[in-house]
Amino acid sequence: MSADAVAAAPPPGFFSRLADSEEWLPRILLAPAILYIVASVGGPFIAALVYGLTDVSISSTAVHFVGLANFRSVIEDPGFHRALRNTLFLAFVSQGLVIVLASTLAIALQRDFRGKWWVRLLILLPWVAPISLGSIGWLWMLDSIYSVLTWMLRWAHFLGPWDRVAWLGRPNLAMGSIIGVQVWRTLPLATVILLGGLSSIPQDIHDQAEIDGARFWRHLLQITVPLVLPIQLVAILFGFVFATTDMIVVWVLTRGGPYDTTQVLASMAFFRGIDGGDLAGGAAIALFLFPVLAIAAVVLLRVARRTEVT
Repeated sequence: MSADAVAAAPPPGFFSRLADSEEWLPRILLAPAILYIVASVGGPFIAALVYGLTDVSISSTAVHFVGLANFRSVIEDPGFHRALRNTLFLAFVSQGLVIVLASTLAIALQRDFRGKWWVRLLILLPWVAPISLGSIGWLWMLDSIYSVLTWMLRWAHFLGPWDRVAWLGRPNLAMGSIIGVQVWRTLPLATVILLGGLSSIPQDIHDQAEIDGARFWRHLLQITVPLVLPIQLVAILFGFVFATTDMIVVWVLTRGGPYDTTQVLASMAFFRGIDGGDLAGGAAIALFLFPVLAIAAVVLLRVARRTEVT
């Protein structure tokens, strides 16, 4: 192209300059995701904060500012303290089991064996299936009369032919059942995350460990676990968020019973705000999840950053 043709060419338009800008192009590409997060998370959070500072309810159109009265009322409620303990207990125990089982599955699935892809598909099914349908299936399996688990225990002679187990009728068994369903639900995601972390470890490190004579446990504890620990903490964070904010499992299986022994903050907020009509009280309970999740996220992310291997 001649110099005259280059000089006669029109200057690039606004969108062309924007597409070539290293400063503005990343911001433009991130803008839809940021707007979506603000609309889907920030909007409900602000609405809950406003509701928590008023006396709004379903039965009345009049709304008055009450300050922190709803939060004081919630803190003084013994049921709230029980729900908070149940929430933390459910989250810590379920995620402790998930990280152990997910690490075992991820290490096993790294090896080549016949039917490996079918096993991966079966592991992913609980995460793909809607949790409401899965919880209904577990409700049938934990039924006090028709439970398939009770039938298996009878078949294995752990129970007599007429013995029954009230899986959801006794406090300890009900909480154990909810923990089991939460483990079943979040195990696939943690397994996939850890599989990605294990796959990112260079093969040279494994080969060098074998040359140095490292056996299975030494290889696992001194090489694999330290290298994959930051990713394990991310998996724990995701599972902790799901376990503390989910109310579907509790709502379908126990409704918080027996005697509120399986009530968690998410289900308590729903029952008080929607079923009870006290929108302000339900919003105040739901807002207590924010500091719990914020503290967990900050702690886990800081630990993950410190354990990163450069």
